[in-house]
Amino acid sequence: LAGRRAGGMAAAAAGPGSGDFSDLREIKKQLLSVAERSRERGLQHSGKWASELAFALEPLPLSELPPPPALTEEDARDLDAYTLAKSYFDLKEYDRAAYFLRGCKSQKAYFLYMYSRYLSGEKKKDDETVDSLGPLEKGQVKNEALRELRVELSKKHKARELDGFGLYLYGVVLRKLDLVKEAIDVFVEAAHVLPLHWGAWLELCNLITDKEMLKFLSLPDTWMKEFFLAHIYTELQLIEEALQKYQSLIDAGFSKSAYIISQIAVAYHNIRDIDKALSIFNELRKQDPYRIENMDTFSNLLYVRSMKPELSYLAHNLCEIDKYRVETCCVIGNYYSLRSQHEKAALYFQRALKLNPRYLGAWTLMGHEYMEMKNTSAAIQAYRHAIEVNKRDYRAWYGLGQTYEILKMPFYCLYYYRRAHQLRPNDSRMLVALGECYEKLNQLVEAKKCYWRAYAVGDVEKMALVKLAKLHEQLNESEQAAQCYIKYIQDIYSCGEIVEHLEVSTAFRYLAQYYFKCKLWDEASACAQKCCAFNDTREEGKALLRQILQLRNQGETSSTDIAAPFFLPASLSANNTPTRRVSPLNLSSVTP
Repeated sequence: LAGRRAGGMAAAAAGPGSGDFSDLREIKKQLLSVAERSRERGLQHSGKWASELAFALEPLPLSELPPPPALTEEDARDLDAYTLAKSYFDLKEYDRAAYFLRGCKSQKAYFLYMYSRYLSGEKKKDDETVDSLGPLEKGQVKNEALRELRVELSKKHKARELDGFGLYLYGVVLRKLDLVKEAIDVFVEAAHVLPLHWGAWLELCNLITDKEMLKFLSLPDTWMKEFFLAHIYTELQLIEEALQKYQSLIDAGFSKSAYIISQIAVAYHNIRDIDKALSIFNELRKQDPYRIENMDTFSNLLYVRSMKPELSYLAHNLCEIDKYRVETCCVIGNYYSLRSQHEKAALYFQRALKLNPRYLGAWTLMGHEYMEMKNTSAAIQAYRHAIEVNKRDYRAWYGLGQTYEILKMPFYCLYYYRRAHQLRPNDSRMLVALGECYEKLNQLVEAKKCYWRAYAVGDVEKMALVKLAKLHEQLNESEQAAQCYIKYIQDIYSCGEIVEHLEVSTAFRYLAQYYFKCKLWDEASACAQKCCAFNDTREEGKALLRQILQLRNQGETSSTDIAAPFFLPASLSANNTPTRRVSPLNLSSVTP
């Protein structure tokens, strides 16, 4: 209760409430102040985030600049030790910094003392991980300092002696020890005590796995909450809500913020609106040409579009800026992957992981490369690492599904594809993969549901209807099969693609035979003529045309009783695909 009360007081001091951006000057003061306080404690990323956001707002006149933080008696006593230790800390000599900070009592010096010990342990752990960067099992290499830090920080926490930064560090230690529930509580408390520290919000983002968890958090009512919600919505794939939040932040006065623009680009990347994402990233590069963050996401988009020259330019450009950054290594890896040099690509993803073993994108991309090289066991290890870093990475779950599919283990496959589908319920690729799995396990009703749903949510690869049609064929449901093929052909031609789909010929062949059985000679011959346009069905098409001609010459008339024997699936019932009538396919408008 005392903590909550203290949190309430701090939140009141934090200025404008949630969604209230009327006083941008006050917000700018707060950002400048917290950026300085973060830097004093060696929290570079939080400092950078606040500085970037402050830069997007109008400059303040001299009279309104925030004063430097007031020094207490304890600060003055610890000043010499703190100044010396901070210089060692900046040079990454963490043990040395901690040694000179022993016994310091001021909040700032105590934080730097504990943080130096934490980073020292992390550095040693990373060095060991790098030395043996093979398929490491989780927890083989540990940060030895964590347990001691937890004991000391929990004493301080019980005595209510931790400030916002101290609580943040305590939360990080708990998270590293896999005490997720306790960590969430501590990060929420840290956000109440010091709402302006972005690091605590970001850590909270990484621990929330679904929207339900979000509802039960009692977060401080501050404008920072809007940034947090926008970020967590992006992470949870609730892209529409995220884009609305970011738009309202832009309208509130943050239109120049590179952070917000990059987040919007990432959001469009997540919903596969590739053109929109590419154009935003290109704008961002003009605005901030030496930016490296998120450029690996940009390179993923260029990769998907097979834009070799652009990807090559990006890789060279980033190499000139900083070749030993994780993102640069991932971009170069993507470049080699696009050129089908998979060994070289995997090498660069490994280099990225030596620089930062907790970098999610590199583990997933390395898994993809091992898949290309047919090294399934290494791919599985890489995807598992990605999931350890972030359980919300649907690409890693999907990748695991694919590896187990190659290993012909459909039950494992089903589990992983289901997880991927839960994270991306409207992604047709997950649904088609699930359908194929159910088909292998002979659960055809489930498979039908998956394929139909994949078609309903907007089938990216235009394969769901063909797979559904083939299922109906297997089950001798010829009318439904014909219906699916018709819909498939209409889809292919309506989107104006050049027909490279192998399955188009399959669809025409099936429909020609189907109309032939139904004695609809005109439709059958139209479909048979279409078959003649494809190499693999040319002979069958010609044979069918000869048969139709023969039967017509013998006086067989076109059947009129079965004028429109077609059905279109509307939704799925338990046993089959329920249906409604449509007229036969009009082929006059279809020209390959």
